[in-house]
Amino acid sequence: MTEPKHRIRAVHTDSTVTVYQAYAPEIGLPAAREGRFPAVWKRNRMTWIKPSFLWMMYRCGWGTKEGQGTVLAVEITREGFEWALEHACLSHYEQGLHGDRATWKRRLRRAPARVQWDPERDLRLQPLPHRSLQLGLTGEAARLYADEWIVSITDVTPLAHAVHAQVRSGDLDIARQLLPRERPYPMNDELLAHLHQ
Repeated sequence: MTEPKHRIRAVHTDSTVTVYQAYAPEIGLPAAREGRFPAVWKRNRMTWIKPSFLWMMYRCGWGTKEGQGTVLAVEITREGFEWALEHACLSHYEQGLHGDRATWKRRLRRAPARVQWDPERDLRLQPLPHRSLQLGLTGEAARLYADEWIVSITDVTPLAHAVHAQVRSGDLDIARQLLPRERPYPMNDELLAHLHQ
């Protein structure tokens, strides 16, 4: 069965959804230890959260890229995640969706969240034909994320390294078994209509 081009896949429960980020150890390690971001984490910067573990691995090079050596699984409330999606704007202009460029720019400037749909990745980090959600949070959304939405923060760097080791040795079946169990996120299509390319 063909995957829909735009679909959120994530580890989720009835009340939470897990997203991934990667940071330098001076941010990532205290965040995992305390369950909240340390004071050096900047609330006034755009922060990108990703529900796809493999897309995070593509972005951070399995936790080997400079400044991204600590991979975090951040469990947040579904209520917060859905609020961000409802208040998000696509990060690029789409003619049929936005009417004109000026309207899109105004919306983007005002939006506390933005969405990109990037090619999902396989275990070898090669692009797949369907897309993976990246959700950028700024302003009010970044503050709510850091202060209200987070339920738990877990350091999953050892998992990233373990999966990568199996991929390098060619044991893709074992690697696949280690992956977080992501499944389609139940979201009303109407709530995502303003975020499709």
